[in-house]
Amino acid sequence: MANEIWTIKRCLEWTKEYLAERGEEHPRLSAEWLLCAATGLARIDLYMRMDETLNAAQLETMHAAVVRRAKGEPLQYITGSTQFRMIDVACAPGVLIPRPETEMLVEEVLNYLDAEVLSPEAAARQRVELPWNDEVEEARKAEAALADERATAERRAANLTAADEAALGGDVLGSRAYAEELADREAEEAAAQAAEAEAAEAAESELDEYGIASEGADQETASAQYAAAPAPVEPRIARVLEVGCGTGCISLSLAWERRGHVTCTATDIEPRAIDLATKNRDALGLTSDEVAFSLTNLVSSIPREEWGTFDVLVSNPPYIPTDVMRSLPHEVKDFEPDLALEGGADGLDIFRRLLNAAPYMLRAGGLFACELYEGALDAAAELCRQAGLSDVRIVHDLTDRPRIVRAIVSEPKQRQ
Repeated sequence: MANEIWTIKRCLEWTKEYLAERGEEHPRLSAEWLLCAATGLARIDLYMRMDETLNAAQLETMHAAVVRRAKGEPLQYITGSTQFRMIDVACAPGVLIPRPETEMLVEEVLNYLDAEVLSPEAAARQRVELPWNDEVEEARKAEAALADERATAERRAANLTAADEAALGGDVLGSRAYAEELADREAEEAAAQAAEAEAAEAAESELDEYGIASEGADQETASAQYAAAPAPVEPRIARVLEVGCGTGCISLSLAWERRGHVTCTATDIEPRAIDLATKNRDALGLTSDEVAFSLTNLVSSIPREEWGTFDVLVSNPPYIPTDVMRSLPHEVKDFEPDLALEGGADGLDIFRRLLNAAPYMLRAGGLFACELYEGALDAAAELCRQAGLSDVRIVHDLTDRPRIVRAIVSEPKQRQ
């Protein structure tokens, strides 16, 4: 094979036929995935570069991949990754491969967080009448009357001669004195008005375009001009607890899609899962403060002081009933870990333990959400009701099969 000329087109066609002969359900799609992984090209690029020749290293990688796929190994393990919602997730044997149904579980959690945790009520500020409006109006009227009075006095004084003054004596002198007095009073009023205008201008400059006092503004002035409702409450950081994180796809998607608004604590009992999830977190540039992974059994590692502080407990636990395990497709039952699949006789063994933990982990009004086997959803919903949870709902997947149970913890518990 290495001594021949293998173009992308020839390799694609040959791989498609080879896999089809061995029962591959979607041979062309599988061939495209494998070629993309071997060449580093996007699928559309394969068709733009059909005449390019594969080098020796690419051919060797492709050959090994085709052999593995022909034996039924999942494509995600062979290529080493898959796409989940908005992120690429590294995959590896020993860790459950993310499914499209789980993307819906993330969507349910995000819908809850957006509606109940991350959307603050808008604070309303109402414009009110200034408390000194009447005083200002009265002052304006007084100033106008004073100006008229001064103008009249000046006209009278200007029309009088010295003889008039002598004849009329004090009256004329009084008129001139009155005019001078008015002039003095006007000067004082002008100075007062100038000071008042300067103060008003300074106060106005400390208000933004919406009339809200800017930093450092005089609070009495701002309060006098506006009666405000309580200051808007900044969105708080939502806290999510995920149990059985696998690749980390749920927690990483939540933290990635609501970055800065959601932090996650995620646990798994499988060391390979914790290592892979940490690798995926680092590849996304997320920090351990945003998503913290812990090797533990269910919620055993959660510090007691954090009990009752989570907004969401979410899980895609092992949920395949024992009898159903035998009928799973070859590439699932022979390659993916039983520990992440089998959920006991009815598929609800781990779910029951999570349901028992939920009232201790969640705050009042917190969301408990699990992906489960389609035949177990009614029983799971009834268990939630019996446990005292409220607003119990069953969510269907894209094929209209029951897939997710979600409920609200109305009355948290405290373990003594």
